[in-house]
Amino acid sequence: MGEGSCFPGLLVGVNVGLAFVDGIIASLAFSQLIRIHLRNSQLGWTRQKVFHLLIGSSNVGYLLYFVLTLVATCNGWLCWSYSCGFIAMAFPRLLLFAAFLLLLSFWVDLCHQPDDEEEDEEHGFLEALLKRSLSKPGSPNTDTRRICVPFHSIHVGSRQKIVILATVLVFILMMTFAVVIWIGMGENPIDSSMVARVYVSLFSIAILLLGGALACYGLILCLKMRTVRSERATSEMWKIAGLAVVSVLCFTPSAFIGLLTEIPVLYHWHRLEINGVSTSFLLILYYFVGSSVPSAFVLWEMRDLPPFVVANRQDESRTITFIRDSSAAVNHHQRWTTATSAQNQISSVSPI
Repeated sequence: MGEGSCFPGLLVGVNVGLAFVDGIIASLAFSQLIRIHLRNSQLGWTRQKVFHLLIGSSNVGYLLYFVLTLVATCNGWLCWSYSCGFIAMAFPRLLLFAAFLLLLSFWVDLCHQPDDEEEDEEHGFLEALLKRSLSKPGSPNTDTRRICVPFHSIHVGSRQKIVILATVLVFILMMTFAVVIWIGMGENPIDSSMVARVYVSLFSIAILLLGGALACYGLILCLKMRTVRSERATSEMWKIAGLAVVSVLCFTPSAFIGLLTEIPVLYHWHRLEINGVSTSFLLILYYFVGSSVPSAFVLWEMRDLPPFVVANRQDESRTITFIRDSSAAVNHHQRWTTATSAQNQISSVSPI
């Protein structure tokens, strides 16, 4: 294993490189999150903000994991070989899984929208999702609550609630495995390394299924969007196709490495046979290809900043309420405002 109890030099270099890449991705995600929030802070937590938060947090977790793995290996931290290292390895992966599961939920919303929704030839397909995801929280009272208590005003769809529930259940499962691994530190028949391998195998199967689901629904969405004759729809179709392809190409080898090798439990270093070259290659394939590339690709696809939101809705609503003797003009003004707002939002709506 090289000098002392540390990793070989090549493996140290790979860990440092992976930590550097994840640090860059996390910095980009959080800086973009701040820029987005400054442009539409009154809207609370939008899909775009949630994706950037999950991806940024995941990459911060990976950065800490790679750095602490090197420190713990050279200093012989016993806890890191068991529950501490397991949690540091599993939690960032869970956040990335939640981000792409959330992406899948929005694609499912698009694919299973009701057939009787209002649609026009050019924008109906994208507008249908827009009406469901943006129209409900539109009252002046809701806008006031967004400014004061943004988390209370989040509109969560039924499938997004399933994503939250699934993420919480996996987190509970992860912590249960961590407790069992911690118990395995004592004098008992529990093999902590085997317990960790069982969790990694189950999670790898879930990653495989997620990649397959993204591929299937991505194909369905692309086939649907081919019938929409607009440049916007064509642009979104290529985004969806790119995300589906990247998900399959990145998640598949990563999942098989998790199923067939001990790379995910490398923190359990004192029981593993480590070969510098092959282990380094598998590390790059598992973490860089399986996590960093999908994260960076999502950030690239969501790089467009939303339009500025002007904080004048309350003033407008008070003015309309005061002029009570011209209801026809008010209705006309409201229809014009709604149409203009919908047109502006259509220009920025995206299936991702």
